Amino acid sequence: MCKLEAFLFDLDGVVTRTATVHALAWKRLFDEFLEKRTRAQNTVFVPFDAVGDYQNFVDGRPREEGLRSFLEARGISLLAGTPDDGPELETLKGLANRKDRYFHDALQQHGVEVYEGSVRFIREARARGVRTAVVSSSKNCAAVLKASSLTQLFDAFVDGSDGRRLGLLGKPAPDFYLEAAKRLGVPPARAVVIEDALVGIEAGRAGNFKLVIGIGRGAHALDLREHGADIVIADLGELSLENSACGDGRGSGNSDPTTSVFGL
Repeated sequence: MCKLEAFLFDLDGVVTRTATVHALAWKRLFDEFLEKRTRAQNTVFVPFDAVGDYQNFVDGRPREEGLRSFLEARGISLLAGTPDDGPELETLKGLANRKDRYFHDALQQHGVEVYEGSVRFIREARARGVRTAVVSSSKNCAAVLKASSLTQLFDAFVDGSDGRRLGLLGKPAPDFYLEAAKRLGVPPARAVVIEDALVGIEAGRAGNFKLVIGIGRGAHALDLREHGADIVIADLGELSLENSACGDGRGSGNSDPTTSVFGL
């Protein structure tokens, strides 16, 4: 029987509900940018879809990659700019800085909610001696953990600031998750990735982790399976760590989420 030693959690949409706050900030940014552009070019304004566009182009990616991905889908190309570009500049760096400002505005207005099922799952895993880490492309990871009083539940975290400093490739590359496993001293073959973003599922697969769990409902749950999730559930509270055997689990898209899959 194998022994799982670590759970690696995406932050937004898995542990905290800040995915909604991020989506609001992205919509404010893109709609503002697109409206200005369509007025200047006398074209039809098509707003940013805070559900579909967010999941397909932005969710789980570093800010600039999310910007580039969505804008390219709209046939728009911008200069990269520099990290010192002000939020008023229409470069990738400038718009990324503007999005950061809008996120903090939204965070102050809406606060941080957590998924209670995820918090219970993390506490139980830690009580069994399993190490835990947060992996987020956001540079606001530490601030969100502090605001939600969750910092003490994780042995390590890897965020956007680490990605920039270490030159890590963003999801769907596995770099962020591999760095988190490295910080925990756990090989990927003994670690589980838990994600709600399609690119995050792909990152877990690319990193050869023991198991990749998707968090999603409805059509998004189907998309997560198609992108390689071994198991898809609506909430981490559906999983049990009791009396479990650590099977491979891969390809089990119809797994009963009440059945344990962990060798703890």
